[in-house]
Amino acid sequence: MLIQTKAFARAGLVGNPSDGYFGKTISFIIRNFHAEVTLYETPELRIEPNERDHSVFGSIEELARNVRQFGYYGGIRLLKAGVKRFFDYCMKQGHELHGRNFTLRYSSNIPPQVGMAGSSAIITACWRALMEFYQVDIPKHLVPSLVLSVENEELGIPAGLQDRVIQTYEGVVFMDFNRASVEKLGHGFYEELDPALLPPVYVAYTTKLSEGTEVFHNDIRGRWNRGEREIVSAMYHWANLAHRVRDLLVQGKGREIGPLLNENFDLRRRLYKLSQGNIDMVEAARSVGASAKFTGSGGAIVGTYEDDAMLEKIRQVMEPMQVAVIKPQILPE
Repeated sequence: MLIQTKAFARAGLVGNPSDGYFGKTISFIIRNFHAEVTLYETPELRIEPNERDHSVFGSIEELARNVRQFGYYGGIRLLKAGVKRFFDYCMKQGHELHGRNFTLRYSSNIPPQVGMAGSSAIITACWRALMEFYQVDIPKHLVPSLVLSVENEELGIPAGLQDRVIQTYEGVVFMDFNRASVEKLGHGFYEELDPALLPPVYVAYTTKLSEGTEVFHNDIRGRWNRGEREIVSAMYHWANLAHRVRDLLVQGKGREIGPLLNENFDLRRRLYKLSQGNIDMVEAARSVGASAKFTGSGGAIVGTYEDDAMLEKIRQVMEPMQVAVIKPQILPE
């Protein structure tokens, strides 16, 4: 038995970072990049390392470059934690698992450290493979919370539901993480939207290993927990932007959402100290008439554009900055 499963990169279109604060967001899948997990039956349970997991280097420069690109930990810990959490869930739910063993291996071409949800893609693909191998059916709306628990509870990595929702549902999804639903049920309200409702969108991401996600952070979580008015108000504002974009899309007014995406970033810039490289990407895209905001926490941006001529202008201003620009593939071919 050979099982191969994938989970794709994603872009947070609007509303982030309110997803971690009982807010609302819209995300879409980026099929241009994916993580893949291969599972096949073997006499003993084995998890095979990927290139990002090795600890032998040709030079000190190579080690430094590897750490900048992949961090200090690779994907094996994600798979080990994913398998362990899957086992715990099955035992709690009374699912009897057969005694056969397997080997897991993974690969990923999702650009690292640029806020496209590469880690959660590996875990999501892993759970899909395990569900198929053990013939365990988990309700779709519960999968994102279970995948999130791998990072939050097993590995102590702070994260929100948004990435796992879109990687589970794919396509385009409006997410409402209202507190009552999340705290009582463990999930939010997820509405799948027709990708055809989107206007032309682009995604751009840095290819410089030394750049990447937000490297400066204000104590947003602490300020939220303390009920600081400025932060609480911002989270409501981001959530409201997501709902307004959702309504425009449903009404067939997708080409009107650009200013709301810009507003999303402008508020973030006022509250967070951002690296100059991230700011430069946003301002470069806006200089040719496109809208722009982070796809996640920095390193990549998403926005709307008018036509192919404007898309080419975006590419021209981004190229000197070592920033790649793509048309995201949302639907399967």
